[in-house]
Amino acid sequence: MRTRRAWWAALCVGLVALACGPAAALTPDQALRIAQGESDDRITALNEVVVAVDPALAAYVQALLADEVKLVAGKALVVRDGQATDAATGAAATLPADAEDVVNPNRVRRELEAALAALKLFSPDRAVRLKAVAELKEQADEGKLALFEKAEKTETDPGIRAQLAMLKASALINSADKAKRLAAAQLLAGSDQPATKSLLLERLAQESDAEVKAALNKTLDTVASRLAWGERLGVLFTGISLGSILLLAALGLAITYGLMGVINMAHGELIMIGAYATYFVQNLFRAYAPGAFDAYIVAAIPASFLASALVGAAMERTVIRWLYGRPLETLLATWGIGLILMQGVRTLFGAQNVGVENPGWLSGGVQVLPNLTLPYNRLAILAFAAFVLLGMALLIGKTRLGLFVRGVTQNRRMAACVGVNTARVDTYAFALGAGIAGLAGCALSQVGNVGPDLGQGYIVDSFMVVVLGGVGQIAGTVYAGLGLGLLNKLLEGWQGAVLAKIMVLVFIVIFIQKRPQGLFALKGRSAE
Repeated sequence: MRTRRAWWAALCVGLVALACGPAAALTPDQALRIAQGESDDRITALNEVVVAVDPALAAYVQALLADEVKLVAGKALVVRDGQATDAATGAAATLPADAEDVVNPNRVRRELEAALAALKLFSPDRAVRLKAVAELKEQADEGKLALFEKAEKTETDPGIRAQLAMLKASALINSADKAKRLAAAQLLAGSDQPATKSLLLERLAQESDAEVKAALNKTLDTVASRLAWGERLGVLFTGISLGSILLLAALGLAITYGLMGVINMAHGELIMIGAYATYFVQNLFRAYAPGAFDAYIVAAIPASFLASALVGAAMERTVIRWLYGRPLETLLATWGIGLILMQGVRTLFGAQNVGVENPGWLSGGVQVLPNLTLPYNRLAILAFAAFVLLGMALLIGKTRLGLFVRGVTQNRRMAACVGVNTARVDTYAFALGAGIAGLAGCALSQVGNVGPDLGQGYIVDSFMVVVLGGVGQIAGTVYAGLGLGLLNKLLEGWQGAVLAKIMVLVFIVIFIQKRPQGLFALKGRSAE
């Protein structure tokens, strides 16, 4: 039975070989031409062999890229581990002392890498072919046109075939033939790749023919309008992402400043402590549980909350509790505490930034459009901010502690008269605001560097969010945080980062002048 199967397999292989004709082989002359001479001649010889899809070429190209090829008496030899073999036939050869090294300029090296990718266009694995197309997008030229046409004829996947058509158009766009350039301009009009826009701009700078230039401009407008949606959505997502970070940073301040009236200038340092707590937990997992490293962020979230909450509770019990009703004095006191916390972190961890690594499941992103990729860590921060906001709203609005906090902030004397321990409630409320700042630090550690000055970049923005939203108003904090994030990114694309920051500040000053109570004003007796 096995003999019969083997006979049928051999017969099928023979029939396929007869149908396809004799397989092309890399000749000694081709191997020599690829390794010797001017760059243009070497690239031409390489493109000729690549079209034949010779399996031996891949190994030879890899040897050239690894600088393992030498020239000896009109032959190219591959030298590996002290053993020399003929580059074309693979036969053993003698390596003389006067063998000449093959030097590959950067241009030739790029073409060799492109040749390796081109050979993968004929792989039976769809993923390999798709990756090869992506690698060749930046190196498509007229010399590879025959290869792209051959790959397109044999390609069975419609999506990859469409991308190969775009590669052909990219190769034709620089042709000396005007008709080919016009045809390429029409083909490229269907592209949605950012690289196509760059290619068209580059070709327009070199084009002298008026008709071709008009066709290229028309195609450029079509491609740019298609890519504009990805750019707009990218700005929108970046603005929402920044807004979620501002929201996390300001939520804790909405309690300590909005509800308790404490101007906490150490709020940024509480954010920093949460980030360093995340860094500490990461190092613990790396040292003692490397196999579970991707889960370190799950443990870092409560750790960052507790670390900042404990520091906040200590601040309230030792300093803040004596300064209620005196906001300017709380400003000075907390500013000094912030300096102490920063110096303490510098002493423990050093003055340089430390690296916090993303877990594997937070690395990478989801590609929505060719020019729009949404990073997983930013998406996770959006979800995390929504979770923290929901938890805080439920805690303040639906729990006994939330009831006590609201009662004490609205009428401290009446709350004390009905038996509420106002001093303990103050400590819990301040610790809660500090803990939420620690959660913001945990989130920030996933998108940037962690250093002693981390919180300084968010303290002013946090106060602006709270004041703009309305003091003591959680809903106002949400609207203000997301709104300022979007406004910042929209203005950055128009005027740059520095001017955008100035314009946002001017807008807030004007807004507060017209509406001092912010977006949402307190109503009823609590407003008095």
